[in-house]
This record gives sequence, structure tokens and C-alpha cells, in this order.
Amino acid sequence: MASILITGLYALSQDLATQEALSGIFGSISLATWIFLLVPQLILNYKTGSADGISLAFLTVWLIGDATNLAGAIWADLVPTVIALAIYFCIADFVLITQCLYYNHLNARRSARHASIQSNGSDTENSPLLTRRRSSDTIGLPGSHRRRSSALSGRRDSLSKIVEEQEDEGNGWAKNSLSILGVIVVGAAGWVLAWQSGVWKPSDTDTGVQSSAPLGAEVLGYFSAVCYLGARIPQIHKNYRDKSCEGLALLFFLLSLMGNATYGLGILCHSLERDYLITNTPWLIGSLGTMAEDAVIFVQFRMYAKGNGQGEVGSESTAVEEEA
Repeated sequence: MASILITGLYALSQDLATQEALSGIFGSISLATWIFLLVPQLILNYKTGSADGISLAFLTVWLIGDATNLAGAIWADLVPTVIALAIYFCIADFVLITQCLYYNHLNARRSARHASIQSNGSDTENSPLLTRRRSSDTIGLPGSHRRRSSALSGRRDSLSKIVEEQEDEGNGWAKNSLSILGVIVVGAAGWVLAWQSGVWKPSDTDTGVQSSAPLGAEVLGYFSAVCYLGARIPQIHKNYRDKSCEGLALLFFLLSLMGNATYGLGILCHSLERDYLITNTPWLIGSLGTMAEDAVIFVQFRMYAKGNGQGEVGSESTAVEEEA
């Protein structure tokens, strides 16, 4: 499908070089990917009313990387799309961090209130002995009704959870695939419209390559690359410590992987000249280098999804056996 799309776009004009067309297509898809990147995580946090799954250290370091990336891009006088993307992403990072802080604060207050209620009612645990005896005075052996109902409810809950997890997994992959396909279509269509309207114009690779970038811009670029590479480490560690990826949107990391890949390909397709690659090395490291860390998170999604499901069923069955 990608080859057909590229061939069709190239056929629109014989004056446009294939290399420059590929650069424009990949760059536009990357731009669309980054625009929608944080939306899945924002929606998941809103639906669950929690942000416990995502590491604030991950988001903070990522914000620092985006801020220094913006400063370096402006200093190096990169293309306007890169600068606009950096501005947008700083704003999006701030929105996501604000949402996480809000839910963390809200849930912390609820937990403190719940703990206070439990501590205040702990002295009444020994008082309702007569009530407990009356509730257990039923036909049959004492406690038989409670054990039977708890066993049946435990089995029903475990079976319903298994069915829901299987349905959610199948629907989730289908929705993620459609979402990624939609982002690709939007990005490619946006490039066609920008090209036909004259908003996007191919740059001359012979004269458009800067011989060197300002030293300060290079320093900021490399610093942002280090932040991007290090940002995912707290999230990977948190997933490993909790043995869970619950609360993380898989589509968020899938879009991150695709955005980094298309962003790097867009730079490489534009030119392979030495000076151009040296100028864009920090951004190449930051985009392509994080793909390996995204792969680690994908492995954690798969590994901990199986472990959590087995652990929950096992714990429930053990509890039922103990009650019986």
C-alpha cells in the first residue's frame, strides 16, 4: 500500500524528485502522528480517572527534551514544520502533566479520606457480634450459604474477567490498527494538499544544506536527544517494579514508534550529504534511538498482560478454595 501511495503521489508531478517526495510524505505523516500522539493517554486517564500507570519522571524529562529541542531548532534555523511541532509538543506535554498531577492529587485525597473513615470505624469491629450471629442463622450448616455464594461469585467474576480481557485485547488491536492507518492517511493527504496549494515546496538539497549549525544549537540538540533517550527509562523501571502496564495506552507508544520512524526517514530521504547529516544528527539520535526503548515497553505490555491475567485468576481460585 505504501508503494502504491508513493507512486500515485509521484505521478502528480514529474518535476518532483522521488527522494524529496518521500521526505515530504514521511515528514507529514510524522507531523500527524505527533499531533495525535498524546490523545490516547489523555483519553485513558480521563476514562479511568487515574494517572497511576504513567511515570511523572518520564513526562518531566520528555518535557525538558521538547523544550531544549525547540530552542535548538530555532537556533539552528530548521524548517518551520519542525519548529511548529516542537511548540505544539511542549504545550501537549504540559497538558498531560497537568492532568496527571490533578488525578494524582484527587486520588490521594480520596485515599486519605477513606483511610480516615476506616481508622475511625475500627473500634466498632467487635461490637456487632449479635448482628453477625443473626445474619448467620440460616437454614443449613452455619456459613454454608456464605461460602457457596462467595465461591459462585468468585468463579463468575474470574470467568467474566477472562472473557472481557480477551474481547478487549482483540478489539484493542483492531482499534489501534485502524487508528494508525487513519493517521497515515491523514498525514499523506495533508502533504498532498499542502503541495498542491503551494504551502509545501521542495527545498534544493544542493543549496539548502547548511555547512554547519551554531555550536549552541548543536549542544541543545544533543541535550534534547539525551533527554529523549533517558525519558523512557523511568517508565520501563516503573513497569518492571509494578509488573504491570495497566494505565498505559498501547496506542500512545505505537504512535511514538511510528512518529520516530517516519521523522527519521523524512530527514534521511531529504539528503544524505555529510554536512546535512551532521547538522541533524541530534534529532536523528533522539528519534531513531528511542525506538529500541519503545520495543522494550512493547515486550512489557505483552509479558505483564499474561502474568497479570494468570495471577488474578490464580489468586481468586485460591481465595475460593480457602473459603470452601
